[in-house]
Parts: sequence; structure tokens; C-alpha cells
Amino acid sequence: MTRRPRNDPLTLQSDGETQTVITRQFAARPELVWRSHTEPALLQRWCLGPDGWTMPVCICEPRPDGRLRHEWAKDGRGFYISGEFIALSPVSRIEHVERMHLPDPTPDNHVVTEFIPHNGGTRMAMTLPDSATRQAMLASGMADGMEIGYQRQESMMETV
Repeated sequence: MTRRPRNDPLTLQSDGETQTVITRQFAARPELVWRSHTEPALLQRWCLGPDGWTMPVCICEPRPDGRLRHEWAKDGRGFYISGEFIALSPVSRIEHVERMHLPDPTPDNHVVTEFIPHNGGTRMAMTLPDSATRQAMLASGMADGMEIGYQRQESMMETV
């Protein structure tokens, strides 16, 4: 099991040999957390990682076979993810395939994200395909960037 610091609301855990689960608690209702994950204009406000990054392109078609493409940029450099939605249960579950382009594409990652009512807010649980993905996230600092974005998302949801 891999955990981040105790005061950090984002956790990464192994679930058997083949999966990694990222969890985070939000004060907002599931409907708001869902919207902030599926509406391009909202994604572009929070899903940025560390300060200074922007998301100039955000395609998010939250329906089966819908496309997704998020492009990040900072100081003339950048990367993007592309993918397809597989299945969605509005307000509670998103299943999609994504690949990162750094610039070469990574293998497809099958990701399931659930939004679960919990303690008056939402517990988000995101399942990634394997422990290698978790190790790459930890080594790259991507988990830290995710938490910075989630903090931005949490404060933004007060005004959505």
C-alpha cells in the first residue's frame, strides 16, 4: 500500500496486484463534483496542476464513445491526454480509457471514477489499472499536481 502524507486528502493505495485506487474527499455534493469533472469550462478552471499551467484545449464529451482531450501548457512546453468514454452513470460513475502523450503515447489506461455521497460531501475514488501507473505517478510528482488541482476544484465548487 502506498499512502501520501496524513494531512493530504489525496491517497493512493494498491488494490491487489493489478489496481491502484486514488481517493479524495470533497465537501461538495456529488452533483457538483460530477459537473466539475464533465463540463469543459469547469475542467479548464481547476484541472491545471501547479500554478502557471493552463489548459488551452479541453474536449470532454461525457457519453459512451464520446471523446476526451485535455492539453496543458506552460512556458512553451506541454503534454496532453486523449481518450474515449466507455460508460457513464450520471452523478455517480465515469469509465473511460486514456493515454498520455509526453510526446509519445503511453499504453491505454482504463480508469473508473466513482462519486460517492459521504459525510455530507463526496468521496471520489479513481481506479487505475496497475501498480506501474501508481509508481510512475509518484515518481513524476503527478499525484502532487493532482492534489493542487483538487484543492483548486474544492474552492471553485463554492461558486458553481
